[in-house]
Amino acid sequence: MQSPPPPRNPDAVLRRLEWTVMRRLDGLLHGDYRTLFRGFGLDLADLREYQYGDDVRHIDWNVTARLQTPYVREYHEDREITAWFLLDLSRSVDFGSREVKKRELSADFVALLARLLTRHGNRVGAILYGLEVDNVIAPRSGRRQVLAILHAMMTRPPLAAGKGTDLGTLLKSAFNFIHRRSLLFLVSDFISAPGWEQPVRQLAQRHEMIAVRLHDPLETELPDLGLLVFEDAETGEQLFVDTHDGRFRQRFMDAAQRREAGLRTALRDAGVDALELATDADLVDTVLRFADLRKRKRAVRVHELPVA
Repeated sequence: MQSPPPPRNPDAVLRRLEWTVMRRLDGLLHGDYRTLFRGFGLDLADLREYQYGDDVRHIDWNVTARLQTPYVREYHEDREITAWFLLDLSRSVDFGSREVKKRELSADFVALLARLLTRHGNRVGAILYGLEVDNVIAPRSGRRQVLAILHAMMTRPPLAAGKGTDLGTLLKSAFNFIHRRSLLFLVSDFISAPGWEQPVRQLAQRHEMIAVRLHDPLETELPDLGLLVFEDAETGEQLFVDTHDGRFRQRFMDAAQRREAGLRTALRDAGVDALELATDADLVDTVLRFADLRKRKRAVRVHELPVA
């Protein structure tokens, strides 16, 4: 008889990530973690003549045309970041069709990104939401702060069945609480009552925002498993269904695709970058996709900044 797996505790989780995931990232990013966060704040510092080897994307074409000599823009970069994790810990986040639940995946992601930030002297904080916002962890730096956030996520008891999630409550609280421009990670499965789109748009106008969308493969594609009882993860309501029925499975997938398209459209219209994080995904690959996203976004921002 196999013994049950040891319980997850914050320090063990963080140590595992530091010894495995961070070491892999060290090899892939050559230790330059600034690649992940570079470009959060850019201020135009000066204009100077183009020199061989300069990035041609930094050429100021208006000045170049006026002076008949190539000029490039130089920027000061704000390297100090205050990051907030807006954490959806509602009932649906405790779902997982395989070994990993969405809450565990969320905790691993938050621990890794928070540790990467604090290793360079940046501050991280968190706002936790279940049925309401009930825990705010003020931004601080250091490993202890990462453990405090991780402890708050992992020791939180599962919620009883009740009313569904309203992400708008979490987002409005963040808007009222976070005044200084920050880097925001909204970590959620976005299974929520409608109405969160406008608060997301308002937050994105004030802050740099990344939506980290948690999902499980079973939420978008239903296999033929015979007769099953489905339970609403938010309300506890149960429904008896026959997954042998191909038409039912197709309707399920069609509804899931419509929801996916609506979610992507809402985030795009709000100007929020989305990072997909699946329970069967590799965390390192996810972070590397995030790094690539940040680099591409920075290139666009630098190219579009106007001359002072």
